[in-house]
This record gives sequence, C-alpha cells and structure tokens, in this order.
Amino acid sequence: MAFDFFSAVTRLLLENPLLLLFVVAAIGYPLGKLTIRGTSLGVAAVLFAGIAVGALHPNLKVPPILYELGLGLFVYTLGLSNSAAFFTALKRRGIRDNLLVAGVLVLATVLTFGLGKLLHLDPAITVGIFSGSLTNTPSLAGILETIRTTAPKDVLDRLLPEPVIGYSVTYPMGVVGMILVMVGLQHLWKIEYPVEASASPELQAGNVPLINQTIRITNHEFSGVTIDRLHDLFPSLAFSRIKHHGEQALAVPEQTIEPGDFMSVVGTPETVQAAMLKLGEPASERLELDRSRFDFRRVFVSNHHLAGKQIGDLKLTHQFGAVVTRIRRGDIDLAATEESVLELGDRVRVLAAREKLAAVSKFFGDSYRESSEVDILSFSLGLALGLLVGLIPIPLGGDLHIKLGLAGGPLLVALVLGKIERTGALVWVPPYSVSQTLRLFGLVVFLAGIGTQAGFSFISTLAKGGGLTLLLCGMVVTCTTAVTFLVIGHKVLKIPMSLLIGTLSGMQTQPALLGFALDQTRNEIPNVGYASVFPVATVLKIILVQILYAALVH
Repeated sequence: MAFDFFSAVTRLLLENPLLLLFVVAAIGYPLGKLTIRGTSLGVAAVLFAGIAVGALHPNLKVPPILYELGLGLFVYTLGLSNSAAFFTALKRRGIRDNLLVAGVLVLATVLTFGLGKLLHLDPAITVGIFSGSLTNTPSLAGILETIRTTAPKDVLDRLLPEPVIGYSVTYPMGVVGMILVMVGLQHLWKIEYPVEASASPELQAGNVPLINQTIRITNHEFSGVTIDRLHDLFPSLAFSRIKHHGEQALAVPEQTIEPGDFMSVVGTPETVQAAMLKLGEPASERLELDRSRFDFRRVFVSNHHLAGKQIGDLKLTHQFGAVVTRIRRGDIDLAATEESVLELGDRVRVLAAREKLAAVSKFFGDSYRESSEVDILSFSLGLALGLLVGLIPIPLGGDLHIKLGLAGGPLLVALVLGKIERTGALVWVPPYSVSQTLRLFGLVVFLAGIGTQAGFSFISTLAKGGGLTLLLCGMVVTCTTAVTFLVIGHKVLKIPMSLLIGTLSGMQTQPALLGFALDQTRNEIPNVGYASVFPVATVLKIILVQILYAALVH
C-alpha cells in the first residue's frame, strides 16, 4: 500500500513539472527558517529540498527553462536594488574593499585548482566545489551554462549534474566554516562591537534612526543665510520649518535665518549635533509638534513621472508651499534633501498647510496599488538587454572566451540602469516591494530547479564514498579564504571588524552570513560592507569559475 502511494506521487510529479517546482519550494522554504545556534540555511534550504526530492527518481527534474527564468529574475532585481549602495560605496571605500575581495577570490581560485589537480578530481566537480565553498549560486549557473553550450552532446547528461554535486556537498561548509572563522577571530582579537561603532562616527552614518531637533539660532555668522545655503553646508540634513518672531514658516530654499529664530531639522543624531554646534543651541520648544498652521502626512510615490527625479526638481514650495522631510524606503528612513532621488514605492513625509495636503498627495500619487505594480515594458526591456549582454563572448587571450551569461549580464545591466533610474518615460527601477518579491521568487525557482536536476546524481556520489573528499576540499577553501580576508582586512588594512564582517558576507555573497554578522554587531553597519562588494564579488566569481574550468580541462 505504501509502495503504491509512493509510486503514485512520484508519477504525478513526473507528469507535472510545475507541481514538482512548487512542492519543492513549499518543503524547502520553511525548513530554511529553522534556526540552530543562531544561524539558518535561509532560502538555500530550497536547494537541499530539491536534491532530496530529485533523488527519488532519475527523471524527477524541473525543466531548465524554469530555473533559468528564476535566475534571470533574481540577479536582475538584485542589481537594481543594490545599484545606489554599490556606487555610493565605491566613492567612499569601495576601491580598497573590492581590491581586497578580488585578491582573496583569486587566491581561492588558485587553491581550488591545486586541490583539483592534487586529488585528480573531475573538472566539473572541482568548479562546483569552488562555487559551493564560496556559496555563490550565479557562478554555478554560469558554469552550468558554459558546460551546456560547450560540452559534447554525448557527455552532456553526465557533466551537467557534476558542478551541482560539488556545490551541494560544499555549500553548507561555505556558511558554517565562515561563521566558525568569524566567531573564532572575534574572540581571539577581543572585538567589542558597541565600543568599535561608537568610536567611529563614519561607521554610523546612514545606519541609525533619524531624529527631529529644534535648534535656536545664536551664531551671528549665519545671519541672513538662506536655507539653500544651509543645504550646501549640511548636505545630509533636512530642514522643515522656521519660527521667526513667533510666526512659523516653511524652510523653503529662499527663506533666510536670523539669530533668535527657531529651526526644525531632521537627520541622524551625529549630523544634527554637528549642525547644532555651528548654528546655535538645542531649544526646549519642539516645532514639529505644532500642527496648528502646518501639518504633515506620509504619502506613497506612485506617480511614474516622479520616479528618478530629485526632490529639488519638483518645485514643491512654488506649487504647493510644501517641503519633504523624510523618505521611507523599505524599512529605512532617509533625510530628504534637494538631491534625494525618488523611487516608486517610496513613502515621503510632506509638510504643508493642511488645506494643501490633499493636492500634494494627488501630485505624488499616493496609491498603494500603483506603487506595488511593475512596469512590464521597462522591466522586460532591461532584462532582455541584460540577457543580450550575457551572450557577448569576452576574449581572454588565445582561444579562450567567457560569457557573463544569465547570471552576469543581467546583473551588470541592472547596476547601470539602477544608477540611471529612468530614460524618458521608461522607469527602470521597480517599486521596492515588487523588487523584493521578484528577487525571492526568482531565487526560489532557481534553487528548486538545480536541486532537482542534481538530486539523483548527488545521492549516487555519496553512496560511492566520494562525498567526504569533496566536503574536506570545500572546508579548506572556505576557511582559508575567510582567515586570509579577515587577517589582511583587520590587522593590515585596519578595517573595523563591524564593517569587515559585512564585507566578508558580501565577498561570500551569502545573506545568511550577513544575518549572522548583524546579530553579532547588533547594528546595521555590516550592511554597508555587504553592499559595497556584493556586485563585484558576484561578477568576479562568474568570471573566475569559467577561467578555472578552462584551466582544468586544458
């Protein structure tokens, strides 16, 4: 009876690949939420659920077109979401951090090559070890595409599962090994994250809640200075209202200040304190609580004409007598300045006369439904452009060429389009909620697909006794990479550990590791390091894994 039921379920899944896909996702995703000693596999658990289900029958596989679609959605939305953080980080410390990442990844490539040759491992298995020990799914996708387009047809069915086998066996150590190294070194070096963060104001920028402070102007050097000039002097602050001789006015660009005035500013505690030391002193009166003349409202940015535009270009004070003081994007509040760029799905805090608020809301759109929709035209065009870029062969000398493929092409194009924001009527960056949903959906589909593709071969490999060797190889690559990165970063380059473990997570392209880093520091500083290197690390791994494969087969 049990055997008949098992056969019936297997036959049902064999005949319905879409059902197979969502059964794997439904099994794996909740398993990834389970936490053991502060860490979890996260969405990567879908991969292992796919392997388990795929192991039940050699033909129990999700069609390749489905997981290729998932990969494209994942890397494209990832690039769009991280574009701003990536280019901002490059201006600050990005060159140093990305050079460190590049050097350590090259070391990992050389080490994997040496282990593959020393142990006489199959090249396809070896590149899977590289991708798994560095927990990078796009690089695995890149090498699978390379094998599919270059390998002879008579060996294609044998070769395609091998990188996934190496990846699957070494992936867990890619997470656990990094965590063990991180914990061991932070104890060895006696790192105190709260002390480290408080001693470095630079680390706190953009990672602490905003405050609203009323300042009494006492410095006569600022007499007659306009709000527009204050924006130049304090670019990270938002100015909302001024009280002059008992009368309140909006802090519009042409408004001037005088000693004795009260002015309401929005920013991080650090930036507000710095401005207050120059302008005057804290006031006991809180202008933001007075809603008798001016009131505020949070509204959604759903008007597509505003996406990608700077707040200063909207001329809100001339149209409505209004100012924007804050932008909420996802779960983060940002101080609104004249140079702040709006995205669809943002919630802006608008200050204006009460009778003007309805008109201001209509101007921004304020539609939750519209702010949650994706522009199919711009999204499709951008993704298509990324896929075309991924098809372009890049010569590396001699007969060796590589392609960025489904993983690298869309990612690079998304980073550029995310920086551009919009081209005429085309808005490239989708609303935040849409981007997050498509990214997660794409990743789940991809992991379920490649898991089922490799499940039967994976179990066969372990049964033959070769799994332990692959696991040990992954451990060597992961731990050597982590130790080298942290020692050079903290001891040689003097990078604060709070930032460095986030950068390590970005180099590993591992969200689970970033979550562990955030738990360790109890602040948002690791996010800065993660965003600054994640795109470069992803693209480098895609390129290096193909170079590694070419070197192994020649």
